[in-house]
Amino acid sequence: MRPIRFLPALCAALLVAGLAIAKAPVAPAQPPVPLLWKVSDADNAVYLLGSFHLLRPSDYPLSPDVEAAFKDAKTVVFEIAPDEMDSPALAMQMGQAALRSDGTQLDGELPPTVRTKLAAWVAAHQGALQKSGVPAQALQLFEPWFVGLTVSIVDMADMGLDPKLGLDRHFATEAKAAGKPTAGLETGAQQIAFLAGMDHDEQLQFLAESLDESQGRDDVERLHAAWRRGDAKTLWDGMAADMKRQYPRLYQHVDVDRNDAWVPKIEARLAAPGHDDTLVVVGALHLLGSDGVVEKLRAKGYKVERICSACATR
Repeated sequence: MRPIRFLPALCAALLVAGLAIAKAPVAPAQPPVPLLWKVSDADNAVYLLGSFHLLRPSDYPLSPDVEAAFKDAKTVVFEIAPDEMDSPALAMQMGQAALRSDGTQLDGELPPTVRTKLAAWVAAHQGALQKSGVPAQALQLFEPWFVGLTVSIVDMADMGLDPKLGLDRHFATEAKAAGKPTAGLETGAQQIAFLAGMDHDEQLQFLAESLDESQGRDDVERLHAAWRRGDAKTLWDGMAADMKRQYPRLYQHVDVDRNDAWVPKIEARLAAPGHDDTLVVVGALHLLGSDGVVEKLRAKGYKVERICSACATR
């Protein structure tokens, strides 16, 4: 399974900032079926919207359900606040966290097959790497987790998936234009720490899977199509359940621990006095399954309903 499932919001924004994304003709399409839930108490509501961090022009316009939730919300909350996401300091923090600190080069710890695949991938993507701000020769200075993310995101960009079109970026722009306050559920430093905290074996497995190009493209297309259909089961099976089985420790840190930290922050918005509805836009992985934010809030007794007009017509 391609490491798209690991992709926090900051990685797409930082690693692909300089890439030129192929602009294919946009065919008329139905809006994506949203992964959208409304959580309510006596006077407030929080809309939970599952994001795909890189999208295509054909993924717009969005569902009227999503637009209505944005219109109703007074505040829009993301994994990371847009002001921090746009800060040059965040890119520097990520690069510093990923730098090898022992003076060795990446190839020195890679199995021969992975080293050969990485060399072939680098040779085929030197131009894209240069535009992204990570020159090919510089990859040897970084830890495997960072190189694995770079490979995955550059390949996704080759498929026409653009971080500037991801739901996070879209609604950050819309909120600014509408004068709506924005906030983050965590900091960029916290997201970086989750990635840098991968153990050695997980990092090597992560990079090896990133370099499995044919399987990776199939995975990305399948998961993107499932996101467009609003197919929570396929996304759970292909992202969360698979990650939980293959990377249990990382799954706990990247998904469960973060969800547990977010739930009280969402509850605080529900408990705020008056009528102050909120739209929360986070990676779809965080909303799905028994470990997801949706079920955790349902278990606390809140009214939870999926908002999906298109689902009723199927």
